[in-house]
Amino acid sequence: MSVAVKRRLDGELTFNEVVEKYADFPRLVALKIDAQRRGVHYTERALSIVDNTIQMRSPYIFGSRDGEIKPLPESLILRDGTSILTDPTPLEQNPYLVDLVDGRLALVDGNEMVEFVELWPKPLYYDKKTSSGIPMSHIASARPQRLNIFQSSFCHFWAEKEECRFCDIVNHTKQQKDALGVPTRLKPEDVSETIREALKEPGRFTSMCLTAGSVLKGDEIFDREVDYYIETLQAIGENFTTRKFPSQLIASAFNEKQLARLYEETGLTSYTSDLEVLGEKMFNWICPGKAKSVGYREWQNRLIRAVDIFGRGNVGTGLVGGVELAKPSGFTSEEEALASTLAEAEYLAENGVTTVYIVWVPRPGSYFRDQQNPSLEYFVRLAQRLHDLRVKYNLGVDFDDYRRCGNHPDTDLSRLL
Repeated sequence: MSVAVKRRLDGELTFNEVVEKYADFPRLVALKIDAQRRGVHYTERALSIVDNTIQMRSPYIFGSRDGEIKPLPESLILRDGTSILTDPTPLEQNPYLVDLVDGRLALVDGNEMVEFVELWPKPLYYDKKTSSGIPMSHIASARPQRLNIFQSSFCHFWAEKEECRFCDIVNHTKQQKDALGVPTRLKPEDVSETIREALKEPGRFTSMCLTAGSVLKGDEIFDREVDYYIETLQAIGENFTTRKFPSQLIASAFNEKQLARLYEETGLTSYTSDLEVLGEKMFNWICPGKAKSVGYREWQNRLIRAVDIFGRGNVGTGLVGGVELAKPSGFTSEEEALASTLAEAEYLAENGVTTVYIVWVPRPGSYFRDQQNPSLEYFVRLAQRLHDLRVKYNLGVDFDDYRRCGNHPDTDLSRLL
């Protein structure tokens, strides 16, 4: 009997059992969650038909569970358009297989073919270089309809050994720099040139997202980080005739003066600052650098104050869903973890801030590398309840929805409205 149709040894419900129990929850979104939760492993048969001139993985800000740099596909697409950002995973960790079934790529669990999948097509600009000779795929990576610009891999919290415990950004970036020559900091002119080239592909991209590690330096904390973002956003704006362009910044918790500068001096339209985990106790343990530099309640308050500048529904925070159950200091009950997270998320929603999550993946370069993430059932419930909060408080999530980002199971549900 395959693992897809039997109960796991630790008592978790299987994928089929979760789908049956939560019949109103979209099956393919549940599959996305489970594939992200468990990871995927590409068989040699599957890789034999992957054409790197059509599809290949670009450098990414976080690593994979196998801890290796390989030219593997960036994402899988399910038949309803749902994207699964792949996380290559060793076989011993019980991932889904991406295999060939009847000549087509498919997700396979044990002996059961679960769903046929397709690959993201590689954008045309991936094969080009900037005037300075850097591959454009190293400057901007593509999501379904979004360009991602990872400006810098430096993070002050890592330098102070106070990094978020789930994060592997610095270790992974060093790996990419050594293996691929990926720059650790992007030059604005390279970003502008890459965006200009990407926009030549009609209808492919509808927005862009910028992010980097935290920089605490400046007359006020984060001033230098803000300066760098403004410089890059202005370079991007050279490619647009309008004052504003569809864009998201995922950055540190800026004060009102810094946020006003970003809004007034650039074309930025939405702002996200990731709390990573909700609840002051969990935040202090999991994000020691963020707790020390700003603090949980002030981070929340800065998000709420950002609503006055960017507008209701244009401010968000991201969670690493499930990390609140990490050992030894996390919740010991999924029910308690869910209740605590949702109470904090509702407070933010009441104040115009939307909350989204990504599935926590214990990565080999992180402090939590030997941990186990929660059950599929937990992630399904978290996705549904975060979506319900956005419906209740009439909050949009256009800048982070399934079409643009594709990495948040809860925002996949926005297509059902």
